[in-house]
Amino acid sequence: MELLKPSLFLLPLLFSIPVLCNDKEDSVFKGLNSYRQTQKLAPLTEVSKAKCLADEVAEDIEKTPCENVNKYYPSTVSGGGNVNIPNLRKHIEKCHINISTTSDGVILPVCVAKLEPTIVLSNYTHSDRYAQFLNNSKYTGAGLGSEDDWMVLVLTTNTASGSFSASSAVIANAASVGLLLFAFLLLLINYFD
Repeated sequence: MELLKPSLFLLPLLFSIPVLCNDKEDSVFKGLNSYRQTQKLAPLTEVSKAKCLADEVAEDIEKTPCENVNKYYPSTVSGGGNVNIPNLRKHIEKCHINISTTSDGVILPVCVAKLEPTIVLSNYTHSDRYAQFLNNSKYTGAGLGSEDDWMVLVLTTNTASGSFSASSAVIANAASVGLLLFAFLLLLINYFD
């Protein structure tokens, strides 16, 4: 029992780093929506697939020096072949996004020491490069991801070419699982009759 006490003390430390990261992302997301409200624009909704893509891109560029930020932004997603973002097609596939639903999206990475939320938000809202996208009403959804000093914002639209909806393989797999469950249910009903 005595061995368990130090373990219980250390357990919260294991989970503290991701929570801090999510707190920073949440703070920036809220700040972006406050900014959009002052611009008389609808708030951005959180899009899980855009968040997945933002996380993957952030992880991919985390070791890149901040001086290289100019080579990444702004990046359109169109076709997944964007040379600015390494491995973009792979990230789109990993997040189960249908490539044809990404052409209107945009990827906006920033690099800020220690990801200070106020400075990150200022980068997005006070830079013409980024603010032009945040001020555009066509962008209705977003996902944020971060690693080390990098935060990545992925903006989506509510159009078919910018919604970041599920890939057809995921839809086909979901349909297959549904069909399999239906067949199993019929088998059970017939078994108990």
